[in-house]
Amino acid sequence: MLRILLAEDVAMVRGALVALIELERDLKVVAAVKSGADIVPTAKRCRPDVAVIDVDLPGIDGLSAAAELKRELPHCRTLILTNLGRSGTVSRALNARVSGFMLKDSPPEELATAIRNISLGRRVIDPQLALSAWDCGQNPLSTREHEVLRLAAGGASPAEIASALHLSVGTVRNHLTTIVTKLHARNRVDAVKRAYESGWLP
Repeated sequence: MLRILLAEDVAMVRGALVALIELERDLKVVAAVKSGADIVPTAKRCRPDVAVIDVDLPGIDGLSAAAELKRELPHCRTLILTNLGRSGTVSRALNARVSGFMLKDSPPEELATAIRNISLGRRVIDPQLALSAWDCGQNPLSTREHEVLRLAAGGASPAEIASALHLSVGTVRNHLTTIVTKLHARNRVDAVKRAYESGWLP
């Protein structure tokens, strides 16, 4: 019997997924949570074999939670579910070392098959999402540029970013100019939008 942890913030969807999984004789949902922050503490208590995680969760997003789960409980494999076919999100998922990535509108029987395959150590990825990742290409931003853009996306001014990262305001402005250029964006707001759509920002 495979033990499953489910993380989905929409109550009706969470209930439907639990019911769908438990139609299978060899699958048992041992916990169902609605927040990314609940995943690791719950997994430590319940010791699931596979965690099925929605990518968009309140608090900690699904991919960040999956990466933390991999560090804390490396034996627990993860399957990410998403409504979004955003290019670049798959690359983030692979960097988080998840075991699988599926669209929520996949046929129901594919979910159980994916869980079983993942439990055996196989990788599972929706073909549409694989094509999306192929088209997206690599994130052109350096680690520092990503930090600057993440803070800018949160509404921080250049002075606030400089203070947070212990940089000069001039250096931050140079980073922002480089980011806009690398992402072929019109301005900082457009750069944030492009990075988000590419899955380079959570």
